[in-house]
Amino acid sequence: MPKKNHKVNDFKIVIPARYASSRFPAKPLADLCGKPLLQHVYECACNSGADTVIIATDDNRIAAVAEQFGAAVCMTSTDHASGTDRIVEVAEKLNWQDDVVVVNLQGDEPLTPKQIIVQVANNLHANPAAVCATLSAALTSRDDISNPNVVKVVADKNGFAMYFSRASIPYDRDQTIAADDLSEYQRHIGIYAYRVGFLKEYALMPVCSLEKHEALEQLRILWHGKKIHVQEAVALSGHGVDTPDDLQQVKAILEARSQ
Repeated sequence: MPKKNHKVNDFKIVIPARYASSRFPAKPLADLCGKPLLQHVYECACNSGADTVIIATDDNRIAAVAEQFGAAVCMTSTDHASGTDRIVEVAEKLNWQDDVVVVNLQGDEPLTPKQIIVQVANNLHANPAAVCATLSAALTSRDDISNPNVVKVVADKNGFAMYFSRASIPYDRDQTIAADDLSEYQRHIGIYAYRVGFLKEYALMPVCSLEKHEALEQLRILWHGKKIHVQEAVALSGHGVDTPDDLQQVKAILEARSQ
């Protein structure tokens, strides 16, 4: 059967946003150059040309602010363990068809370039054997190789993920990788595209031990024998916001751009 033709904007975006955060409470509503952090992310999503952009939250304060800046909001359960679970509820509530591609754009990534949003959606369209698509980028610092906060990914020759880890992968046992060559080490960029049919399946998958050990929910997909396709990102993903210090760094970047 021939592949279904798709337009460049033949995908939807859901932005999960929650109020509680151990390191940065009320983060989505934090002021960033005169706008809530979440509004910057929403504008990145709209600039991608997606046919639908929805903010998924369980908090009325976030919903009220999002509606003020013109976003569509879907209220979701407070019981979800992850943003992916929240997206499943959105897809089911809005009765999206199983072949619809949905991009999960994190609500704390205000510098996400539109190119990589489109790229990850088209990556999934182009790889029907995958249930999920994501992106990576070559590391730029050797310190990141052993940094557990930098998630690494190893893929096979066809671009399908073999493993994600907070540890150093591949492990250079015999020091065969040149000291100035970091291309073997790929940093995972946490943007995903899914088909709705798989999201419904994912919601029923039990958590696996690897996911618990590494604290990486994408390992559940691999553990259950499904395929994730990985492409190297065509643009830098930008600085995310995990802490108030990160917010100040992003503020400085945006202010520099406006000058």
